[in-house]
Amino acid sequence: METIQIAIDGPAGAGKSTIAKRLADHLGFAYLDTGAMYRAVTWKAMKLNVDLEDEEAFGFLSQTRFDYIKGSLTLDGEPLGDEIRSREVSNNVSLVSSHQSVRETLVKRQQRLADNLNVVMDGRDIGTHVLPDADFKFFLTANVATRAQRRFKENVKRGIHIPLEDLKQEIIKRDEFDSNRTISPLKPASDAIVIDSSNMTIDEVINTIEVKVREEDSNGFN
Repeated sequence: METIQIAIDGPAGAGKSTIAKRLADHLGFAYLDTGAMYRAVTWKAMKLNVDLEDEEAFGFLSQTRFDYIKGSLTLDGEPLGDEIRSREVSNNVSLVSSHQSVRETLVKRQQRLADNLNVVMDGRDIGTHVLPDADFKFFLTANVATRAQRRFKENVKRGIHIPLEDLKQEIIKRDEFDSNRTISPLKPASDAIVIDSSNMTIDEVINTIEVKVREEDSNGFN
């Protein structure tokens, strides 16, 4: 049976990771969080105390390993934890991911990880660049207020307390950066289905995507 690839893109706080992971669980697919990979590289760069604006400083990527083990991504053999979700990482990951050499390296890793898998992959350029031939492409979005509120609740659960208004401004800034970067800017693929989840629950979004996939898939998975 041929494998099936589902690409889910969207801006910060749109719920991509939560929705993609649960969708993958529903379908029995592998889930690959590409945003976590960029966050992990940012975190590692900060740990190494390199200049994040210096693209040449990311030569350490040649000695950096990502694997998909027991349903989870690992960095250099270690599971990725909440350390990659810190505010400092969040505020620098767009800069790091704008470097062409970083993107080219990680895109190749992502494509290799997705080979021979039924996979749900989420990020910002999956449908446009990483998996341009994906069987299904979705672009999730929501208004800034909704996305900031979601991020605020996620942070509280992790014991992180950032004022809601600060989160709104950080999201606006990141949207601007991601949408206008030269390399693989954030935008819907021309053949993506756009879903505005501002007034939808997570379950409603997952159901919308799952119904679409099951209706159109010709491989007959259950």
